[in-house]
Amino acid sequence: MSRTPARPRARAGLRAAIGLVTALGLLGAAACAPGSDSPKPSGGDADRAVQTDAAKLGNVTLTVWDQEVRGGQDEQMKALNEAFHAKYPNITIKRVSRSFDDLGTTLRLALSGNDAPDVVQANNGRADMGKFVQAQQLVALDPWAKAYGWTDRYPDSVLQYSRYSADGKTFGDGNVYGLPQVGEIVGIFYNKDKLTKLGLQPPKTWADLTSGLATAKQGGEIPLQLGNLDKWPALHVFGTIQGQFVPADTVTKLGFGRPGASWTTPENTKAAEELLNWVNAGYFNNSPNGTDYDKAWQNFAAGQGVFLIAGSWLGADLGKAMGDKVGFIAPPPGQDGKVAATGGTGLPFTITSKAKNPDAAAAYINFITSSDAMQTLTRTGNMPVVDTAKQQKPGGVSGDIFTAFGTTTESGRLLPYLDYATPTMGDTMGAALQDLIAKRISPQQFLQKLQDDNAKFLAGNG
Repeated sequence: MSRTPARPRARAGLRAAIGLVTALGLLGAAACAPGSDSPKPSGGDADRAVQTDAAKLGNVTLTVWDQEVRGGQDEQMKALNEAFHAKYPNITIKRVSRSFDDLGTTLRLALSGNDAPDVVQANNGRADMGKFVQAQQLVALDPWAKAYGWTDRYPDSVLQYSRYSADGKTFGDGNVYGLPQVGEIVGIFYNKDKLTKLGLQPPKTWADLTSGLATAKQGGEIPLQLGNLDKWPALHVFGTIQGQFVPADTVTKLGFGRPGASWTTPENTKAAEELLNWVNAGYFNNSPNGTDYDKAWQNFAAGQGVFLIAGSWLGADLGKAMGDKVGFIAPPPGQDGKVAATGGTGLPFTITSKAKNPDAAAAYINFITSSDAMQTLTRTGNMPVVDTAKQQKPGGVSGDIFTAFGTTTESGRLLPYLDYATPTMGDTMGAALQDLIAKRISPQQFLQKLQDDNAKFLAGNG
């Protein structure tokens, strides 16, 4: 989840992460068809003349939809919006802030209507951004990317999560359709007091983690909190397990929906079996499929659970609730000795095709993703997606997240949110994971559902 979720993200994803989740795909249902009056996308020509002096644009009101609703996420948006208006008093920001799930369910209809917002956060995945691009509901940002130097400041490894071909079929290459603010990584939060009580250390290997789960269960603790009522959170748990058994290149091909990889491999089977082993061992809280995502992390913050596999977007809230009692690590190194973690960027900010003043919208996006904005993000407990190394590393769990993200991006691999794979993979995998966790299907049946979804998409995406 660019989510972000948060992620949403995914965001995401979510991954969000969010992202993150962001990432977040994560939101499910198929996109609404655009109205017959949908305009052609603007901004595809990188040489298009643009106005970068926002003070010369006259009086403008920008309607901005975001999903930065939690603690530090909301704090940074309020601060940046106030600073933007102070610098450009001629531009008024009308902010509409919705939860990750609410944004996803309302955005499709809004973009096809006549009163669409100007700037929106859109989940990177094919089911959202990909469909919006295909429906010509988003503006390609290449002219402003050139004018503002975004492609110089943002590495392509980050921009790939916001690139699509003009027809929306190719993900990871093509025009730039959005800019994210934050980096996301899915890892393992842990309760320091409970580890001490159980005689454990933060796990450095996969064996450490699995033995730690068993020790926690034997000690009368809830080893892992999971709130999978909305289906997408389990994608992050499975993705973390998958990174231990499946080569990173294979996960990347699967995650971006590219040909040449299969879900029904022995390595993916081992990952699905490992998740089922955790279910059979009683490592999750009671009824994870019936527990809300927010309720799960809040329960963890309240001392119910030793570990929580989730995205970095929860760092600010968990740090505020738990203080120095919470820590965060990237998943332990995989079989190749390198860390592989689900992650990427938070939900990118995009310009809709019906934006009345795209130059003002681009100026706003440039402002909230600038180097100064990255300092604001750091100060409010968020992790900047660029200029990360230039920031003063925060203390507590936020510092742990910076370290985990840096380690993964510098010497490991960030793996795409799995719902990115196809426009329907979020629904398919979310439902299949609920069935696997409920022990209604086998690991092999679970993977076959994913393979069927992937094969159907590739057959129609040529």
